[in-house]
Amino acid sequence: MAVAEENKKSFQVGAMHIEIYADRASMGFAAASAAADVMKQLATTSDLVTGIFATGASQLDTLDPLTRMPGLPWEKIRGFHLDEYVGLPLDHIASFRGYLRKNLTNKVTMKEFNEIDGTAPDPNEVCREYSEKLRRSDPQFCLLGIGENGHIAFNDPAVADFNDPLDVKVVELDGTCKRQQVAEGWFGGLDEVPNHAISLTIPTLMRVPRLIVSVPGSRKAQVMRRTIEEAISPECPATILRTHPGVTVFLDEESAAELGALIL
Repeated sequence: MAVAEENKKSFQVGAMHIEIYADRASMGFAAASAAADVMKQLATTSDLVTGIFATGASQLDTLDPLTRMPGLPWEKIRGFHLDEYVGLPLDHIASFRGYLRKNLTNKVTMKEFNEIDGTAPDPNEVCREYSEKLRRSDPQFCLLGIGENGHIAFNDPAVADFNDPLDVKVVELDGTCKRQQVAEGWFGGLDEVPNHAISLTIPTLMRVPRLIVSVPGSRKAQVMRRTIEEAISPECPATILRTHPGVTVFLDEESAAELGALIL
């Protein structure tokens, strides 16, 4: 599949570059192509390239073509992931470890992948150990999404801290975040969604040189308008992306529907 460049719309807001495609498939392929280019470029100068991989419905259109592309240097890729629910069994449909095994690590042979174990008896110890691994690994790229409340990773507005002293922490999920998980079909009701998760913090993500952000679908139209128009603050955590010099946000026509004159 090739993305028709003539159908792409693009613009800049602060340091953030935004590209809009006709549909989810075209958007996902463009984001996957950007990730592939980064991986290949980094692999020319290093035998070990570290990337962070997001989960959720927004990433499926990106991960599927990425894992199908020939000639990518997966044997040099050391992977991490963004977040994981606390206490959710690995075999639950919403388990991010399970998701990444199904949609990434079972499809390609990576050099190494580091999972967050949300079922471990001491979540805070998991955070400390994962933080140390991340610091040592110095991630060079990250596939990311934006939640309906503006969260990046599981940094919901109430817990988002642009100056967080921690690299990884246990967070409490807010109502909007939980409702999104139910609406996307990961849980049967709000009472099934865990109250807490382990998440990479915002400063951890902002240190990564290259961020590739996939945000498809009509449910994300309002938060994309907020991300672009609102003051940069934890009230909409994704607004901080406007300060990152290496971020590209990939949208489809549905998620760009409220951007108005910016895309004309």
